[in-house]
Amino acid sequence: MTLLGWIGDVLRAHPEIALFLCLSIGYAIGQIRFGPIQLGGICGTLITALVVGQLGVTLEAGVKNVFFMLFIFALGYAGGPQFFANLNAKGLRIGLLCLIEVVVVLALVMAATHFMRLDPGTAAGLMAGAATESAVVGTATDAISKLALAPEQIKQLQANVVTAYSITYIFGLITIVVVTSQIFPLLLRVNLREEADKLWKAMGGREEDAGASAAAPELVGRVYEVTADIGGTVGRLHARLQSSGSLQGLMRGGQKIGFDADTRLQQGDRLLIVGHRRAVVDMATAAAGLGRESADTADFGLVLQSAEVVLRNKAANGLTLRQLSQARPGSTPLVGGSVLVASVERGGRLMPLLPELQLQMGDKLQVLGTADELAPAVTALGEPVLKSIKTNIAFASIGIVLGVWIGMFSAKLGGIALSLGTGGGALLTGLVFGWYQARHPSRLSIPEDALGLLKDIGLATFIACVGLTSGPQAMGLVKQYGISLPLMGVAIAVLPAVCSLLVGHFLLKFEAPVLLGAIAGQQCSTPALSAIQSAAGNTTPLLGYTITYAISNVILPLMGPVVVAMASLVQVH
Repeated sequence: MTLLGWIGDVLRAHPEIALFLCLSIGYAIGQIRFGPIQLGGICGTLITALVVGQLGVTLEAGVKNVFFMLFIFALGYAGGPQFFANLNAKGLRIGLLCLIEVVVVLALVMAATHFMRLDPGTAAGLMAGAATESAVVGTATDAISKLALAPEQIKQLQANVVTAYSITYIFGLITIVVVTSQIFPLLLRVNLREEADKLWKAMGGREEDAGASAAAPELVGRVYEVTADIGGTVGRLHARLQSSGSLQGLMRGGQKIGFDADTRLQQGDRLLIVGHRRAVVDMATAAAGLGRESADTADFGLVLQSAEVVLRNKAANGLTLRQLSQARPGSTPLVGGSVLVASVERGGRLMPLLPELQLQMGDKLQVLGTADELAPAVTALGEPVLKSIKTNIAFASIGIVLGVWIGMFSAKLGGIALSLGTGGGALLTGLVFGWYQARHPSRLSIPEDALGLLKDIGLATFIACVGLTSGPQAMGLVKQYGISLPLMGVAIAVLPAVCSLLVGHFLLKFEAPVLLGAIAGQQCSTPALSAIQSAAGNTTPLLGYTITYAISNVILPLMGPVVVAMASLVQVH
């Protein structure tokens, strides 16, 4: 017996070994970087599974279904808060790009189905790969399983979904990364780095901070002895800090004294300022004109606490970080001037911490202050986030059960039988459950780390299962369509993006960094975002990306059953 034959016998006898082998090798392949291009673990796992599948290794269908349910529910759960938070005038304005993505992609896929005579499985895989949305593979294969066809035909169509996805994903990924970061700025006739720098400064950012990453800023405390700006007020000091720092203590004549915005500084006063490093250090420069700096803060005996809070107060929705601590007509500031916002997380990503950053409902803020000031600030903003390592399994299980039940219903539209399927149903219940959790963050549910594991292991295992099953049929589809599938993948990746570029630039008048980030988001392409941010030199593209990513991450998976139904109708005619 040859070595390959022996390996095949072992893997067929123990398919669980094949599964984890595909995951380990696939994620290793996915980590390889080619310039700005990185396939990622999911695509790497699929390629590995297709190869190993040539040995005839298969797993029980139940394994695939269970892990897909875990993934799709977790996907909806994670995206629910941001999805519903963007259902407002501003979010829907940028979300128009997601509508363009869906309409143009569906039109192109249907055109390809008609002229190339694609079967429903290949059509769905073409959409999933070109749009770089892996979840479509799951919702489409689930929809195919419900077609009134022989088991062998269903198996072949599901194999075609996976094969078409694996071929077109690579070309779609490379295309969207290159066009958004390199070609589109040329078409707009702008210098992306200069435009991003202008937007950064317009939002209150300093020039030297423009290249900073989105990582959590380093907070520092410094003591200054006032030798200049004598007679200046504490309010003016806070205005200079631009919400990036605050006065936490004032000593005069060796004694700590109370202060407010109207307190005037005197010669020899010692000030304890806490905030982001760049803002605090700037207070020692000639431009700020405070005085001598010291890192010794022991005399003040100040103890600061931090808390994470989900923004639920409608009065704060749309306010900038600068406005949080400013008095409004007829009301007091939402947070005291000495309470500092240390980070803003939106859609799982840290936003650029700029004075003019507008807050949205569902944003997660880390706030810093004394115990007396922190509690009212948290209450004014929303609800504290419950930190727990325990998962409410009952909560998640009920959501999946409801989703599967909803997915059993179907309706006919113009002769096309439409159904969410179990995947689409679980996605919707995940959205609702995630939204509910965001409104009640103090209640025990699913920790973020556990949610991330559910998404990663759920999708990776599902992809490995379908890849192993589809391996023997993969080569037939490759021989049948040859280079035409990759070319269609490129077209379906580029044309919706071009349409969004024209609408966003000429009609909606978006700034170039925001527009390009939004296009990356409508394509659900994190590698494209990374390439755009690298070209821009700062994180301003995130302002557009988080909105369209949240919407597309929900809408595109729901299109899986739609493509299958429409392609089946086109095929009949």
